Amino acid sequence: MTDLPAALREELKKTAYISNVNLLKKQVSKDGTQKFLFELEDGKTIESVLIPDKNRLTLCISSQVGCAMGCKFCMTGRLGLKRNLMAYEIVDQVIAASRIIAEGTLKPTRITSIVFMGMGEPLNNFDEVIEALRRLTSLLDFSGQKITVSTAGIVPKISALAQKGPGVNLAVSLNASTDEIRSKIMPVNKRYPIKELITACRRFPLAPRKRITFDYVLLKGINDSKTDAVRLTKLLRGIKSKVNLIPYNPVPSIVPLEDKKPEAEQILLFQKILTDAGITAIIRKSKGQDILAACGQLKGGD
Repeated sequence: MTDLPAALREELKKTAYISNVNLLKKQVSKDGTQKFLFELEDGKTIESVLIPDKNRLTLCISSQVGCAMGCKFCMTGRLGLKRNLMAYEIVDQVIAASRIIAEGTLKPTRITSIVFMGMGEPLNNFDEVIEALRRLTSLLDFSGQKITVSTAGIVPKISALAQKGPGVNLAVSLNASTDEIRSKIMPVNKRYPIKELITACRRFPLAPRKRITFDYVLLKGINDSKTDAVRLTKLLRGIKSKVNLIPYNPVPSIVPLEDKKPEAEQILLFQKILTDAGITAIIRKSKGQDILAACGQLKGGD
């Protein structure tokens, strides 16, 4: 910034820093989804995913390098936690993706929504995520209503998010209707069981017409039965919510679950039980499977 006085530039060196992530690799799926492998300043890597859908362009960003949650159906969890991202590294993913969009031909020409559903558990990096949310809303002018923070169920931080998050949406990775099943596939349930999680969700303040999203990865023979669906309707009764049903996205290295994607008929039956009970249930079409960009398939950070 040579147009600034030398003395001011020296002061800025002491108090200001401009960061940047380095794009190592970009992959484009046959469905238009783009996956970015970003290198951080210490050489560690993370992945972000840009998902086009009609008039929407959603950016899925990471909050940690790796993840400590160890969910059995997720590739990222197999890496373990390497470290938390700093707030600027979270925001840098949005800035970098915006630059890539500006150089390409995607429509729309700007990110319309941001989801913290990439690598890591956002609420386990709470302070940096909150600061990133502040920067996204106050500095980059994103509406909190267009930002979703997803959690595997860190109960104490759910209420804290309501207090400190600037009006963002909450998504909960539920994936089971009993503690026995959920603890097997999501170790976090042993610390924060379903009853505590659902109670925290009931207390989460919602603006008019807003709902909590419950993500439910369907695993054949594990959590996709009629009984599971009925139990789920009872758990969510009275909560303003919608359910995203996500048929398991196979990951080549997770051999024990390689055949756990349910049949289409079973998925539709599960959905019908929910909708008949008055619950909005959407079967989410996973995008980017061919480039390992779908839910549970991210593996940057190794």
